[in-house]
Amino acid sequence: MASKLLLTFVIYHLISTVGLTMESPRPRPRLSNDAEDLQTASLDFGRMSRVKPLAVLHPTSAEDVISLVKAAYGSARGFTVSARGHGHSINGQAQTADGVVIEMSGVGSKSRRLKPIVSEDDGYVDVWGGELWIDVLRTTLQYQMSPKSWTDYLYLSVGGTLSNGGISGQAFNHGPQINNVFELDVVTGKGELFTCSKQKNSDLFHGVLGGLGQFGIITRARIALEPAPHRVRWIRVLYSNFSTFTKDQEYLISLHGEAPSDKFDYVEGFVIVDEEITKNYDASTASNVVDQQVDALLKKLHFIPSTVFTTDIPYTDFLDRVHKAELKLRAKDLWDVPHPWLNLFVPKSRIADFDKGVFKGILGNKTSGPILIYPMNKNKWDYNNSAVTPDEDIFYLVALLRSALDTGEETQTLEYLSNQNRRILRFCDEAGIKVKQYLPEYNTQEEWKGHFGDKWELFLKRKMEFDPKRILATGQRIFRPSLVSSTRSSW
Repeated sequence: MASKLLLTFVIYHLISTVGLTMESPRPRPRLSNDAEDLQTASLDFGRMSRVKPLAVLHPTSAEDVISLVKAAYGSARGFTVSARGHGHSINGQAQTADGVVIEMSGVGSKSRRLKPIVSEDDGYVDVWGGELWIDVLRTTLQYQMSPKSWTDYLYLSVGGTLSNGGISGQAFNHGPQINNVFELDVVTGKGELFTCSKQKNSDLFHGVLGGLGQFGIITRARIALEPAPHRVRWIRVLYSNFSTFTKDQEYLISLHGEAPSDKFDYVEGFVIVDEEITKNYDASTASNVVDQQVDALLKKLHFIPSTVFTTDIPYTDFLDRVHKAELKLRAKDLWDVPHPWLNLFVPKSRIADFDKGVFKGILGNKTSGPILIYPMNKNKWDYNNSAVTPDEDIFYLVALLRSALDTGEETQTLEYLSNQNRRILRFCDEAGIKVKQYLPEYNTQEEWKGHFGDKWELFLKRKMEFDPKRILATGQRIFRPSLVSSTRSSW
């Protein structure tokens, strides 16, 4: 306790010397040790980890982030800094016990931060790193434009998804969100601000994209835009055969280079087994033209004919569909529960083995939440970025998005689901299925080396260059911070 109290004092003292204040009547950054702020920062969506920081910073600009990180880097004792977006991490990745959490998406200072700026001529929008994607969408739609690549849930921060990948059923066509960024402003672990792109400070640019927050904090992102469609033809079909299901999905994503009229815009599957596909169109497009395009594509698929369900909805309603499900779960007190999610990239060549060993074996008929499955094209992922994928041209996302519920049923408990996740990973290891975790969680550096594979040496080099004291994003448990005292002695 004594070391924690001392460290808290050091943080407040140092920050006061670089211009941050605990309280101010003017719109200035706020460093808080308020119990409610600390409680919020100590939890995340996963609800499986609770780590209370020493303080929480509510920034109003990139300069506030710079000041804090400079204070941490220049401190003799040191303290860690973790950027937190909407708190949607699963295993405490944005938490820290030895320092300050920066609430990048906090409501308190939202009105005073960088406002989204749209360039219609150049096809981009500049946004604050803590901006939520739903707000990016609302802004760009005012110009009849939209980001090219999405996640299924829009109440995530821009900096958060760009630090991981950012994927959905559109990734086969446009690639992940990290492939649709022109430029970033990044505050490194030394407290230095760099503007970076493929042409300028490219090592930092590629390192940060998919870099799990290890090299810097994204304070601004320039996101690629395209004309926004008005409406979506949402089609759901069922399959009774897994092999047929995957072959159809692989066929659909092979059309990524075709004209818009000759391909679907979105392809996702669920393990029931069924498939979701969508066709975007404008209000001016005649209904019979959309019908013809959809029918032509559906004729080449092999689903159960009687299971086609089709609906036409506004584009924004489709993109924001998960939030509507969230509101229903919140109303039933089923949202703020533990979420032992497991997201895996599975090589195409082994997806049938995964189906046999996991879907039909370990899981059987006992699931506790949706399981997504859809393929992506590796050539849509920039190898220079930090994110890692299987070494095959096509790989599948398998996302077990399960919730632990207190229903009295053993199969829905956190312990049962967590053990099941471990069984799945052990099965893949023993069967030689070279999966890669998306939103990865490991406890040792050896495991992280295995995760990054041939990218590890470059990853380590970038860490030593941009965050030499290893003070950023310590909740990922990749590097031990270089502090005089650290309470995270377990890793």
